[in-house]
Amino acid sequence: MKRVFVTSSVLTLCAASTALSQDVPVNPLREAYFGNLHVHTAWSFDANINGAISGPDEAYRWARGEAIPGGGGGPDLKILRPLDWYSVGDHAEYLGALPLMADPESPVSKHPLAAAISGDDATASFAAYTEILDGISNRRNDPILGDPVLLASVWEKIIDIADQHYKPGEFTTFAGFEWTSNPGWRNLHRVVIFRDTENVSDHAFSAIESDREEDLWAWMDLQRVQGAELLAVPHNGNASDGLMFPIGTSYGGSDIDSAYAETRMRNEPLYELTQIKGTSEVHPSISPNDEFANFELWDYTLESTASPPEHKVGGYMREALIRGMALEAEGKGNPFKYGFIGDSDTHNAASTIEENNYTGKFGFENNPEHRLEGPPGVSEAAAQQVREFSSGGLAGVWAESNTREAIFDAMVRKETFATSGVRMRVRMFGGYDYAEDMMESADWLQAAYDGGVPMGGDLAAAPEGTAPTFLIAAMKEADGANLDRIQVIKGWVENGEQKEQIYDVALSGGRTDGSEPVGNTVDVADASYTNDIGAADLTAAWTDPDFDPAVPAVYYARVLQIPTPRWSTYDAKALGVDVPDGLPTSIQERAWTSPIWYAPE
Repeated sequence: MKRVFVTSSVLTLCAASTALSQDVPVNPLREAYFGNLHVHTAWSFDANINGAISGPDEAYRWARGEAIPGGGGGPDLKILRPLDWYSVGDHAEYLGALPLMADPESPVSKHPLAAAISGDDATASFAAYTEILDGISNRRNDPILGDPVLLASVWEKIIDIADQHYKPGEFTTFAGFEWTSNPGWRNLHRVVIFRDTENVSDHAFSAIESDREEDLWAWMDLQRVQGAELLAVPHNGNASDGLMFPIGTSYGGSDIDSAYAETRMRNEPLYELTQIKGTSEVHPSISPNDEFANFELWDYTLESTASPPEHKVGGYMREALIRGMALEAEGKGNPFKYGFIGDSDTHNAASTIEENNYTGKFGFENNPEHRLEGPPGVSEAAAQQVREFSSGGLAGVWAESNTREAIFDAMVRKETFATSGVRMRVRMFGGYDYAEDMMESADWLQAAYDGGVPMGGDLAAAPEGTAPTFLIAAMKEADGANLDRIQVIKGWVENGEQKEQIYDVALSGGRTDGSEPVGNTVDVADASYTNDIGAADLTAAWTDPDFDPAVPAVYYARVLQIPTPRWSTYDAKALGVDVPDGLPTSIQERAWTSPIWYAPE
């Protein structure tokens, strides 16, 4: 499908100017724009069955600050502070079909499962959901729900709605969908977004067509031939049972070699490091020396039995980052050279990233009692999974302007960062000629760009006798909690063994020893904290003291906040009950920069 989309406000980016148009400001040194691109609405089959009542239009209205219906017998949903950009990524499988079951004018309402899906019997509805999901997982297309004419028409509506809410310079939207590969209940999902809506596909590629990532990438390459620009973002490696970052052979049957690596990286520049279903930066069993590794883990596959994955290696990003360098050293390319973002995976249109404004992942959780004690009719194991949901993350993008073109291009060059939901700002540069005090200069940002590479970049071979210096600046959310510390995580391969080291490079409160905790001001009963500890901002100019110019390495920064109440602590206060056993009462929200890679050649 060739679309012609015309808007008076979309103009070509001109690097030499200070504005795209009179209405779109441009900052050549880039601004941090926050948003989500992993957003499901009632138009996703699982969101619809699980109580979502708001569609894509309401999702965009929510991100811009409007209240929308939340379903589940709970209140309307409203974000405390609007986002800069948003992209609805409903499941491609049976895209938008299930809401039509309640429309007597639609043939979908005559589907044999329509009464169960649209009715009030939770048991019957769940059984119908399981039947539909089993069909998707085993690639059995339902001729009514998977009618290609129906799906194409819904896809076009999604594109039109994204266009209606796109306000260049103010609020950016993308056309996108989720490819939901789910072999053996192991997560290989990808969100796919398009740079513009002038050249987009005629349908959303589904896992019923193929659940092999290689076939998704081939389909994406075909779209490029036809003029589209698009990218995919894998997520939830923690729920993949080791399939997300494969060892030896991919799920799709490919050898992990240079051709596989080149194809994967051409299509997938970013990885979603954290979301509602947990954080997959690192697992304590893989990195036992990382004292902050046990953060918002969600240790399950997608199976309804609440089973933990057997394989942790292959499901967590840090291990894969370092293994990717080992593969490259073997001449097999680096298939895991990812930039980072955080995201949501909400199935209720609103990404609910704020701990003190959390409303759950599904419509049936739009009630604090259901979030803490479990939705009606679910097992205790399933209720525990709900309690362990995170509030989700955010994607931070350093871009020249708030437009589709600028934000998409920043994603491609990996000048991005992930947060666990807070809007702290962090940026990182690497270079060989940075002066130790250069961050004290008013024009240090320009010098940082001129003399090195931003996060997501590659450092060239080190000049003789030098080591790379990394400039890192972090600022807390305007009305949020103070910062605890900045850490640099370094990974390398030595004699075939994967190595990692964590350096505390900036500490708040005058501390010089990172083993000294920042403290904790959280009042659990009151679900509150104070900013009497920590710092509003932290900076570091850090030179690797253990640098070996002959050894490839990867570096990224992790910034921790002081402890603040978890969403479940706010809910416990609202209900007047204790926080359920096994849940943390406070968490240290955080941000992760995209890595910078060093290679001696």
